[in-house]
Amino acid sequence: MTGLRAGDAPLLAVENLSVKIGPAGTKVVDGLSFDLSKGGMLALVGESGSGKTMAARAILGLLPPALSIAPGSSIRLDGSELTSLSPQAMQKVRGLRIGMVFQEPMVSLNPSMTVGDQMAEGLLLHHRNLGRNEIRDHCVAMLKRIRIDDPERCLAAYPHEFSGGMRQRIMLASVMLLKPQLLIADEPTTALDTLIQRDVLDLMAELTRENGTGVVLISHDLGMVSHYVRDVIVMYKGKAVETGLAREVLHAPKHDYTKRLVDALPRRKDGASQKAVVRTPLLELKDIVVDYPGHQRLFGTSPGKRAVSGVALSVSQGEILALVGASGSGKTTLGRTIIGLVKPSGGTIRFHGKELAGSINAATRTQSRDMQIIFQDPYSSLDPRQRVGSIVGEPLKLDASTDRKTRNERVAEVFTQVGLPLEFIQRYPHQLSGGQRQRVAIARAIVSRPAFVVADEPVSALDMTVQKQILELLRGLQERYGFACLFVSHDLGAVEQVADRVAVMENGRIVEQGSRDDIFDRPQHPYTKRLLAAAMLLDRTFAGSE
Repeated sequence: MTGLRAGDAPLLAVENLSVKIGPAGTKVVDGLSFDLSKGGMLALVGESGSGKTMAARAILGLLPPALSIAPGSSIRLDGSELTSLSPQAMQKVRGLRIGMVFQEPMVSLNPSMTVGDQMAEGLLLHHRNLGRNEIRDHCVAMLKRIRIDDPERCLAAYPHEFSGGMRQRIMLASVMLLKPQLLIADEPTTALDTLIQRDVLDLMAELTRENGTGVVLISHDLGMVSHYVRDVIVMYKGKAVETGLAREVLHAPKHDYTKRLVDALPRRKDGASQKAVVRTPLLELKDIVVDYPGHQRLFGTSPGKRAVSGVALSVSQGEILALVGASGSGKTTLGRTIIGLVKPSGGTIRFHGKELAGSINAATRTQSRDMQIIFQDPYSSLDPRQRVGSIVGEPLKLDASTDRKTRNERVAEVFTQVGLPLEFIQRYPHQLSGGQRQRVAIARAIVSRPAFVVADEPVSALDMTVQKQILELLRGLQERYGFACLFVSHDLGAVEQVADRVAVMENGRIVEQGSRDDIFDRPQHPYTKRLLAAAMLLDRTFAGSE
């Protein structure tokens, strides 16, 4: 048992929990047991498919139709058995006694309802004695508590009008408004940048501490878990393979699977940024400006926005330059501007010593073969109607000198290089895992042997072991073919592993740049120091701990 301090009565007691699929009884959760004390915090960690989310859904009574809790399982909340409750009775438990923060707030928030209406729903359902004005006062007070600048305007706004971090704070506020006894947080910061992750997690810790709420945190981010959680359960193929204090389990893992998870964490490789790099500038940016115009509204036009402001950068042949910064800093816009997907409002881009046009057209087809991009989400960037072999071979069609036989041979060669079986050539994107789809995206980017690649958050949505594989693959291919790379990321662990140099971007401007070691070990700009201080890297967490 874990998560229970001596002398404490358990808030949540899970005993021999098993979740099976259909009548065949294949178990996705197998014999999970743990206790959680009031006000305690426990983490379920593991990769996709480990069963951690299904365990959380079983506690909430929200399993998919094909899944069911196996006989002999027990889930007790403050002494009350939940597995024997009717669906109507469980509806009264959800929200009022158990709150849930989902991974993607844009999916869990209703886009057609205002924030105020969505926050009020729970109070209207569970506190029927409250009047409309009282409910509004409660909502405003909670928005102020989570440091929303203009709570009245927020109540009247819709979810799409907020950033990802703000939506997650609003989701947390909606859940904590009911002061539940238990909060289940399922990967609550996966898609958020370093600073916003820290802000959301600090806020969650404050709110749950104030209300004495117990927390079950579901995550694959070991650094974050080690920083916020006392007790941890490592899950693998539905079973708890290791449990105990987070510091002990993650710093001195005993089970082979836990060791693999910890080993997959990005680590700086000595001398990686000191390698000899040919200092001939391949790509030069000078005073790049990107302005987005305002949008036409019913009463006038919304103000425009300057996304990139006076950026000057150079990338040498054979170099990986990491571009880091918070969401909205302009990183992705700058990368897309270099590739030609966004037209700059000012400044010049020189590639191989020649100035590029401001947008893609027939005159820049030759350059476009030499410049490729790996998008953040391969599922949305790969055409679901095309087989992956056709997707990978598409850039070769720009080269008139290659015939079909040559293209097919090159596709087969690059599939082998990125570690994909040749039979995958005939598959569709939906038939592949997230890591396999990202390998396809990398194959598409390098098949034409480009001189320059933009990798836009290439590992942000992947499990730790898959992240490690993709980073090692990308680094190995870069060393083999010698292409220069702009590695756009908010994951400082990944940056530390692969980058030669680092440029830090804030509000559309480059505020600091230098070698990887200088930026990580001797940062100069206050914003860079804030980014590094907010990064929850496992080794840094343990260093200096008692």
